[in-house]
Amino acid sequence: MSKPTFNIDLTDSFERIPVKIYPNLKEGSRFIASEIAALIKSKQAKGEKCVLGLATGSSPKTLYAELVRLHKEEGLSFKNVVSFNLDEYYPIDVDALQSYNRFMKTHLFDHVDIDPKNIHIPNGEIAKENVKAFCHDYEKQIENAGGIDLQILGIGNNGHIGFNEPGSSINSRARLVTLDNSTRLANSYEFANISQVPRLAITMGIHTIMQAKKIILMAWGQSKAPVVQKSVESHVTEHIPASLLQQHDDTTFVLDETAATELTRYKSPWLTGECEWTPKMVRKAVVHMAMKVGKPILSLTNNDYRDNGLGDLLVEKGDAYEINLQAYYMMRDTITGWPGGKPDVQMPNHPERSIPYPKRCVIFSPHPDDDIISMGGTFLRLHDQGHEVHVAYQTSGNIAVTDEFVTRFMDFAVGFEEMFKIDNKKSKEILGEARS
Repeated sequence: MSKPTFNIDLTDSFERIPVKIYPNLKEGSRFIASEIAALIKSKQAKGEKCVLGLATGSSPKTLYAELVRLHKEEGLSFKNVVSFNLDEYYPIDVDALQSYNRFMKTHLFDHVDIDPKNIHIPNGEIAKENVKAFCHDYEKQIENAGGIDLQILGIGNNGHIGFNEPGSSINSRARLVTLDNSTRLANSYEFANISQVPRLAITMGIHTIMQAKKIILMAWGQSKAPVVQKSVESHVTEHIPASLLQQHDDTTFVLDETAATELTRYKSPWLTGECEWTPKMVRKAVVHMAMKVGKPILSLTNNDYRDNGLGDLLVEKGDAYEINLQAYYMMRDTITGWPGGKPDVQMPNHPERSIPYPKRCVIFSPHPDDDIISMGGTFLRLHDQGHEVHVAYQTSGNIAVTDEFVTRFMDFAVGFEEMFKIDNKKSKEILGEARS
């Protein structure tokens, strides 16, 4: 009698929290919206209230748009919904453009049939001496509502959930907190400049969040990938508040593919079980190992492969020397004097196709000089070889130079002109000569 065989999927074996990955944030948001809708309908069928914990920021915008669509096009009613928002800046006017009270009205509440009496959002207008009592009452209202059935979360680049910054205790409750500078910088797009971002906020505590019956955390984009990996695969620590969710009984992380790229199943899939060793996968594994052990590719040994979970690659492809050469040649072939492809020449190993030619190229530059500093030669080659080249600067660069630095040089310039009796017209001539 033959023994039964078992096919065990170890793809997610490094993940300590269930993870669902979607091609993009729209599909991920649709899944979360469907979970919320199903819960609301289930509660309606029982004649019960559905208590939702809601998040703000850029992450849930698409989710709320989908909930509005479900209400308007598919008849999803919010009449039995009771909502509690995670947080609010402090101090801030309720109707301020950047307030989360206004955010929720703009993106959700003004477009659905929720009873305004069932909406609960921390108040950024109350006197500071009354905040503690307000927070205690906020916790009491959640308790009186029967607790949160489903808590929706985003995640900060430093791992914060709500406004519970790194170091927040797992036993923390609703309270007034100081915002980390990285959080203020990340949220500064909502304000004229970072100096206008409030330094304080009222937030639900981690204990409050952990009391929710079910939690869904969403994360979109490459910038969230490192902290998602730490939260899901590393040890539980209060220095990464989202990692504390590993101790919750029913938490799911919903990611788009770019937010999942640092997970082991994507970054080092050979560690999660059997792997198909395509040339691309071989290069990825060898380069990753070389960076990890701090060696040139051609210096890697059989022991390096075995010690870093790549023994199967040795079995399939042979000696380290041959694998090293294969990876090295693939890396070498990415270096070219024809970054836009060489016209009328078919080169199978070339990193860019030869047609169409010329091409329309877009260079994304994080800062107004990174395009020249980091890839000036490539930039010139593309232009000189007849391609249409455009540059998209991703910031104005205004935060790279402090106001104090600018005013100091303005004072110097004014003093210099007065000292040498130079008028503005002459200054421009001198500046023009200096630049040339």
